[in-house]
Amino acid sequence: MRGIPPLSCLYIHHLSFCTIIYTFAFRGSHTFSTEMGSFQLANGPSPLSLSSSFILPENKRPYLSQVSTVASIPVIDLNQELSQLIQQVSRACEEYGFFQIINHGVSQELCERMLKTISEFFELPPQERAKFFTTDHTKQIKLFNYNLKVDGQEDKVSMWSETFSHPLHPLDDVAHLLPENPPQYREVFAEYGMEMNELMTKLLRLMSQGLGLEKDCLKKKLGENPILRAQSNFYPPCPDPEMTLGLAVHTDLNALTIVRQSEGVTGLQVIKDGKWVAVDPIPNSFVINLGDQIQVLSNGRYKSVHHRAVTNKVHRRISLATFYVPGKDTVIGPIEDLIDEKHPPVYRSYRYAWFLEEFYRQEGTRRMVKETFELLTS
Repeated sequence: MRGIPPLSCLYIHHLSFCTIIYTFAFRGSHTFSTEMGSFQLANGPSPLSLSSSFILPENKRPYLSQVSTVASIPVIDLNQELSQLIQQVSRACEEYGFFQIINHGVSQELCERMLKTISEFFELPPQERAKFFTTDHTKQIKLFNYNLKVDGQEDKVSMWSETFSHPLHPLDDVAHLLPENPPQYREVFAEYGMEMNELMTKLLRLMSQGLGLEKDCLKKKLGENPILRAQSNFYPPCPDPEMTLGLAVHTDLNALTIVRQSEGVTGLQVIKDGKWVAVDPIPNSFVINLGDQIQVLSNGRYKSVHHRAVTNKVHRRISLATFYVPGKDTVIGPIEDLIDEKHPPVYRSYRYAWFLEEFYRQEGTRRMVKETFELLTS
């Protein structure tokens, strides 16, 4: 199998730290030609070996034998006494920036339909899926692949995954643009979006109360016109998981992320105390991780931490991330009630649009965009 050069490097998506470049470089045994060149799709049979375009330099490889399988992130039961629940959520946000939730109130049947729908989408013929490909970062609906920009290396390294992203809630203005196949796609995502909106609100309230704030404080500070975005990630079986990644190390630049993982295959890993920790899927659970905007609003008390996705040699894996994204005109900065003489502001305030502009501008020259907005302390 020959290496496939990326067709573009026009857009940096929601990731930071190692900086993932938004491109289109699908792989597998099925090849489809367009006027923009040739690309391959990941849902074909897995090749026997990795091409050079997917092989990471040694210092970026996952070193899976060093990953902790004993430690993990907290698991929080949402169906418990409120004061205890607030305490557990707050501690998880401060110490991990990640946690899993159970008894969350979202129908397991709906989640199973959602993952089945995503799986069927990635199994569509190449020609049908290709119409969603775009290199235009302003497009609301886009099919793409992540590449990693490596220092001192001219060619970018492709990640072993495919991604399909679009608005989730509110959905009215773009529902007619979503896939017609699978036939249930629009209906299932509309239903899932409403459930995610309710769950986001519940989590933000718990986080606010954990900071000692009025329960709707974080939601208000994130602006009047937030949107939820859905990002479906498909990780096909990989011939050599030690040599590549499904998704490179990053933090999320949005406010809050809810992830549903397919069961039975571990792929998500989180940094804790300088070591990688595997996040094993728990039946009917969601993974919650904080984005950069929550860290800024909490004045650094809550953490947006580095994470990555590794691959599996035998099994494919699917995940669906839901992002809570502030409106571009929303002013983000440390909440005044969290600032005092002992806790001076760590960040300066900015419009979310400025944060995005800085993210696009850097193109991998800094590890975390929010560092740009840090205030110098004596």
